[in-house]
Amino acid sequence: MLRFLKNWTLPVAIIVGTMSYLVFALVPELDAVGDALCPVFETLLPFTIFFTLFVTFSKVDFRLMKLRRWQLYILLTQLLMVVVLVGVILFNETLSIIHYPLYKLLLEAVLICVIAPCASASPVVTAKLGGDLTQMTSFVLLSSVVMAVLIPAVFPLLEPHEGATFLTAFFAILQRLSLVLQLPLVLGAIVRLWVKPLYEWFKRTPDLGFYCWSVSLAITAGLTIRNINTSHDASHILGDIALLTLITSIVQFGIGRLIGRAVGEKVCTGQAMFQKNTGLAIWIAYTYLTPAASIGAGCYVLWQNIINSYELWQHRRATKGQGVEEKETKS
Repeated sequence: MLRFLKNWTLPVAIIVGTMSYLVFALVPELDAVGDALCPVFETLLPFTIFFTLFVTFSKVDFRLMKLRRWQLYILLTQLLMVVVLVGVILFNETLSIIHYPLYKLLLEAVLICVIAPCASASPVVTAKLGGDLTQMTSFVLLSSVVMAVLIPAVFPLLEPHEGATFLTAFFAILQRLSLVLQLPLVLGAIVRLWVKPLYEWFKRTPDLGFYCWSVSLAITAGLTIRNINTSHDASHILGDIALLTLITSIVQFGIGRLIGRAVGEKVCTGQAMFQKNTGLAIWIAYTYLTPAASIGAGCYVLWQNIINSYELWQHRRATKGQGVEEKETKS
């Protein structure tokens, strides 16, 4: 049983989060408990993201960190996609070329899946797939810092707050994101340099960040189903969001793999471009865009983890096959 849970942690987390919400939603006697727990989990989500990043950054050896070509390629590609999406939204708001109902919601749902930083658990997943743990950890750090500045620069343009200037909104969002994305970097460095017992424990527990992320994933799944269930948008709009985010996940994964073939780091680039911090994406979309836009990141959770689970299964099967061949060769 433990081996099964370890091998299929990601889908199990999604199922647990989904079923937990459905139990409270479908059992009338639990309505009051569900209403009381909902804000608790909404508050808990950024803390789980923070702790996952804290564990990840605590194990970063800054002496081994080097800026790689593929990291720049991924960030530039991500930036280009963000610029195109934001440009289309703002251009259409000015000229009203696209008349499709709720087009802005659809594009914001896609945008949140593109602009989100790389997932804090991606180094562990990458290592499980045979990729370079150090390179991916340094990219998570780089991605978190860059997106902590890019997100506050973009969101006030899309959803201006009444009575707030662009700079006021920028610094307000930057301050909150820095607490979740950049403070873990500072505390992680302190732990690595001066809190050796905790650092050694983190090293002896290499999958800790992965399991912390799984807790975040379970909360994310539950909140996503809640947002879908309580959404007032038509079902076909929700279907469009699901389809567009599926296409977005495939496109980002494919672009990452193409970049990887060119630089010889296919596993790292595929995960870096495609695996997103969906918990953070849902939180920032719900807080700074619209609750419906967060459904896009919620759907991305499903597609992302289906692809990751398939990759991990395929890698385990290939590794097992290689082990059998080695035994036969030795015998």
